[in-house]
Amino acid sequence: MSNKIFLDIHVIQTLPPSNVNRDDSGSPKTAMYGGARRARVSSQAWKAAMRRYFGDNSSENIGIRTKRVTDYVAEQIEAIDPSIDHDKAMNMAELVIEGVGISIDKKKNLAKALFFIGKKQAMSLAHAAIEGVTDKKKLQECLKDNPEIDIALFGRMVADDPSLNQDASAQVAHAISTHAVETEFDYYTAMDDLSPDNEAGAGMLGTIEYNSETLYRYANVAVHELIDQLGSADSAIEAVKLFVEAFSNSMPSGKINTFANDTLPQAIMVNIRRDRPVSLVSAFEKPVRSTDGYVKESVRRLFDELNKSEKFVDKPVFTFYLSQEDIDAPSGKEESNLKELLNDLSQIKQLV
Repeated sequence: MSNKIFLDIHVIQTLPPSNVNRDDSGSPKTAMYGGARRARVSSQAWKAAMRRYFGDNSSENIGIRTKRVTDYVAEQIEAIDPSIDHDKAMNMAELVIEGVGISIDKKKNLAKALFFIGKKQAMSLAHAAIEGVTDKKKLQECLKDNPEIDIALFGRMVADDPSLNQDASAQVAHAISTHAVETEFDYYTAMDDLSPDNEAGAGMLGTIEYNSETLYRYANVAVHELIDQLGSADSAIEAVKLFVEAFSNSMPSGKINTFANDTLPQAIMVNIRRDRPVSLVSAFEKPVRSTDGYVKESVRRLFDELNKSEKFVDKPVFTFYLSQEDIDAPSGKEESNLKELLNDLSQIKQLV
């Protein structure tokens, strides 16, 4: 039997008028799929929202993505040994950062590219700096061991030295609408509260582009790889639970003060597989057409596509699902709420 364990999570979620992820011109991102223009939310936007959710809703430390990596390591040096003044700590931090192969702009004291580092890794580098370690291999081990969960899940790419790269154990797809969309425009004006009575007209005016959509969202986790990265099946399963919770409850923050699009999923399905991860986006290659809402038909197609996929791949070992729609559901366990679904993910331990 394969020792591989994959978790697929599928979500159907509807958004009202919104612009959660816009392009360089301010328009909501879109994509062509199945010959129709779809709303799109990039994987990067949703991963950023998930990392914020990790930080706000978990006791786990999360990684820091920054060019100020020297400052960050220097803070850890000062925390370990308060007798070391700030200037000396900065010099020590710079030596170990350059020692691992990360390029530093010494005039600005900034790395030349954003670097993804965890607190435990920064602490390890700080200890190495205090101990006077200069061996590159030993310094690089500080950045390879003990990754925070978001570094393990989402990976790290280091152009300066690919040996510092961290493979991602998770993949997050670009969310797309299950149906065709058209971008609309909101024309708005704002009045000047102190404008004299004899001056008519608005103090400013403008337009905001938006659309509304029912999204299919998909992500997967190679649980066996996450176990190797975190060094513990229990830690990996807790990280998977947090991943599923964050994927379900997070929301990219683009224009959210304007549109207040704080919605929740209408359906969630989690499949645990031994063979390979499987996206079910093919359920929506033919766009859903309706004058009576898109959610129910989208959920029905999602569940039907799971059954169709079994012509090509093995049936999932476990299927857990949660739906607000009263339709024929796939074989598996129907959960009454998200908390129950997360608790049932502990069954992954049986496969390790």
